[in-house]
Amino acid sequence: MALVRIPDENRTIDDVRAIAAYLAERGVDYERWTGGPDVAAGATSDEVLAAYAEKINELKAKGGYTTADVVDVTPDTPGLDGMLAKFNSEHWHDDDEVRFIVEGRGLFHIHPPQGPVFVIEVEGGDLIRVPKGAHHWFDLCAERRIRAIRLFQDPSGWTPHYTGSGVDRRFQPVCFGPRYFPPAAGQDA
Repeated sequence: MALVRIPDENRTIDDVRAIAAYLAERGVDYERWTGGPDVAAGATSDEVLAAYAEKINELKAKGGYTTADVVDVTPDTPGLDGMLAKFNSEHWHDDDEVRFIVEGRGLFHIHPPQGPVFVIEVEGGDLIRVPKGAHHWFDLCAERRIRAIRLFQDPSGWTPHYTGSGVDRRFQPVCFGPRYFPPAAGQDA
């Protein structure tokens, strides 16, 4: 489940309904998909898209998206630092940025016109839509792993337009810490 942090207010939101409400007030859509298909860690992009085809088609119909693909980033991705450098400076797009996180974690920093910057840590099962024109940037968490389905109205509209504001340099690309999942019954901690 996502977490939202508002650093200037020293506040964290960790309830799904409260997260969705906070983000909706700021034009960002958030959903938590539960009970989705099991997708093997080694599944191909086509297998991931096929597993989530029903949800993808719903999103396409609702948002006018025409294409979907899968981005799969690991610490071993060639040119990873260069790729991340394109996205960790404040920018905006001519199209919505829609991501369903299949696995891994990352941070979306959103810089609204009014109000403080807020940070959304997403993980597997989270769907986020950052609206076109919204100033934002993205970082991976320490494990540098994320696999996500991306949807586009027009892939050319996803080109980043950098603001050059420098506000992104005030924020460390640090996730909120490792997530703790208690061991299943009968397993040692």
